[in-house]
Amino acid sequence: MSSLSKKVIFITGATRGIGREIALKCARDGAIIVITGKTEKAHATLPGTLSSVAEEVEAAGGIPFPIRLDVRNEQDIHYAVERVIEQFGGIDILINNASAIQLTPTEQTPMRRFDLMFDVNVRATFAMSQACLPHLVKAKNPHILTLSPPINLAPKWFRGHLAYTMSKYGMSMCTLGLAEEYKAQGVGVNSLWPKTIIATMAIKVHFPEEFWKHSRKPAIMADAAYGILTSDSKIHTGNFYIDEDFLRAQGVKDFSSYAVEEETDLLPDLFLGEDM
Repeated sequence: MSSLSKKVIFITGATRGIGREIALKCARDGAIIVITGKTEKAHATLPGTLSSVAEEVEAAGGIPFPIRLDVRNEQDIHYAVERVIEQFGGIDILINNASAIQLTPTEQTPMRRFDLMFDVNVRATFAMSQACLPHLVKAKNPHILTLSPPINLAPKWFRGHLAYTMSKYGMSMCTLGLAEEYKAQGVGVNSLWPKTIIATMAIKVHFPEEFWKHSRKPAIMADAAYGILTSDSKIHTGNFYIDEDFLRAQGVKDFSSYAVEEETDLLPDLFLGEDM
């Protein structure tokens, strides 16, 4: 396992939740963290801004490089990548974390929400990867890590939220295709998904309050991500990792500290439970 010291790590949607947690985990190694998002001023209900996470990254031992980025905007993407290259000379890791969610049936899904999910989830994952790959192929041990689920075509995963499922599977298809396309260049392209619900703002906004108590903290995803990003990119590619399963394979046995409330039954994630 290698260190992430001085590695340039570009994270989309890094101002809160899992993206922020991964940023802080990597910062503790002394990594250069490209913090991106749209939140520059404190939101009334949503915690985290570019500047607040930059301060946290620096306090954790990392080098913050905050950039306002709308991942739906191709010009924004290329401008952000160019700024990073000008400042640091390369990119070692891309984390496609930004995501939009709406769990509604077909007739209750406005096309503007459909477009948002496909723009932020599928299009941005493809566009960010496309923009970073010319630099990743020059890096030592380069990785793309996308937060998306394993592809399972069982109909139950589409029922009730067809648009969202298609958009998340679109992200996973990027992993599948890019891993094969860039295997020869040594770029490790993988997906990571939680075994249980993770306590993020998406859970707070889109699910009943009780779900939060039966969730795990984002730290489990950050720890799993760290393990993936410090692995050999030439060997570890094309995988759809599940956080708990990955960490168990690394020797972790006690997961109690990850629970929001210890000794509480955990709820399985949307794409991994028995049924919906």
